[in-house]
Amino acid sequence: MNAVDMELKVNGINYKLQVKPWRTLVEVLREELGLTGTKKACNEGECGACTVLLDGRSVSSCLVLAVDAQGKDIQTIEGMSDGSKLHPIQESFLKHGGLQCGFCTPGMIMSAKALLDENPKPTLAQTRKAISGNLCRCTGYQHIIDSIMAVAEKGGI
Repeated sequence: MNAVDMELKVNGINYKLQVKPWRTLVEVLREELGLTGTKKACNEGECGACTVLLDGRSVSSCLVLAVDAQGKDIQTIEGMSDGSKLHPIQESFLKHGGLQCGFCTPGMIMSAKALLDENPKPTLAQTRKAISGNLCRCTGYQHIIDSIMAVAEKGGI
């Protein structure tokens, strides 16, 4: 099957693309748009490394066909900062050690943003549930939880 013309709105920018209809959103973000902060890992929706926000909700972009993301607002980790000014969640991850190797960090931050946008003052249980679809092999999660809770204690984002 041939590529289809499509338009994606990513981090507030509209992109016109020709994409094969079976390409996933993570593939298009990384390979067509060069947004490599979104990681491609398990390709089964199990690890959370490819988490992006789709109309404000966290989704595994390896499970979303790019053509199905048309007409939706897509936000990736690259859209979090304002130039060189980090987003408060990113600052908190740095301050509280919520990252080590960094592979899971973009997905964790995107899941945290979805949570804090919906609920600026989540409980510890709600925070744990919000990142439960994201795997980390380095931190043991405590520093990640601390990073998110520190933003929540300041009243959210």
